Amino acid sequence: MNDQATDPTRTAIQSKILHGKRALVIGIANADSIAYGCARIFRQLGADLAVTYLNEKAKPYVEPLARELGASVFVPCDVAQGGQLEAVFEQIRGTWGSLDIALHSIAFAPKEELQGRLVDSSSEAFKVAMDISCHSFIRMARLAEPLMRDGGTLLAMSYHGANKVVPNYNLMGPVKAALESAVRYLAYELGDKHIRVHAVSPGPLKTRAASGLKDFDVLLSEAVDRAPIGELVDIEDVGLTAAYLTTPFARRLTGTTTYVDGGLSIMA
Repeated sequence: MNDQATDPTRTAIQSKILHGKRALVIGIANADSIAYGCARIFRQLGADLAVTYLNEKAKPYVEPLARELGASVFVPCDVAQGGQLEAVFEQIRGTWGSLDIALHSIAFAPKEELQGRLVDSSSEAFKVAMDISCHSFIRMARLAEPLMRDGGTLLAMSYHGANKVVPNYNLMGPVKAALESAVRYLAYELGDKHIRVHAVSPGPLKTRAASGLKDFDVLLSEAVDRAPIGELVDIEDVGLTAAYLTTPFARRLTGTTTYVDGGLSIMA
C-alpha cells in the first residue's frame, strides 16, 4: 500500500495544478452528487468555483457545500426555467470576467416514464428529458464560449447505457446517446477556440438521481461482481478523472467519452 509520501492522488492534489482556474459546476444536489465530487477535487487542485443549486427547496442542502468549497459564485439554476442559465453566466461575467472549466452534471426524466418501456414513452417526456439532460449542455457551451477566450474545458456526465442496452435505463439511453454525440460535435465546432469538450461516463453510483432507476441495487451488485477491479467507483474517482481532462496533461484530447467504472464497460 502506498504511504502518504508516495500516494499519487495526494501528490496530484498537492500540485495545485488548477490554481488560478475558474470552474463552474452545475448539478450539485447533496454531498453524494457526482458534481460535488468533481467540485471538491477541482477546489483541492486550486480552482476557484462557481456553484449552482436547483431551487429554494434544494438550497439548504447545497449551500453548506458551496460554503465549504469557498465558492465565489452561488446562484440558482433550473435549466428548465427560461433565463436562469443565462443569469448564471452573467453572474460569472460580472464576478470573474472569464471561465476555464464548465461541468454539466444534470439529467432528468419523469419517474413514471423512466421506469416504463422506451416504446411507451410519451413525446412530452422525451422532449423534457432531452432538453434538460442534453440540450442544456449545448446551451451551456454557447454561453461559455465567449468567456473562454484563452480556451477551456467543457464536461458532461454520461453513462454506459448510451452505447449498450442497460435493463431499466430505458428512456435515458437514447438521451445520453444524444449527449455523447453532442460532445463530439461541440468538440469539432469549438476546437479552433482551444475549447475541449468531453463526456465522463461513471459506473453505477449511489446518487439521488440513480435511485429513480428500477432495481438499481441489483445493478450495483452486478457491477461489483463483473468489473475487473471488483469495486464500485465513488464520486472522488469521477472528480479526479474530470480534473485530469481539464489539465495540460490532456491538452491534446477532445471529443472523448472517458469511462470511470473499474473496467465494467469492457465486459461482454
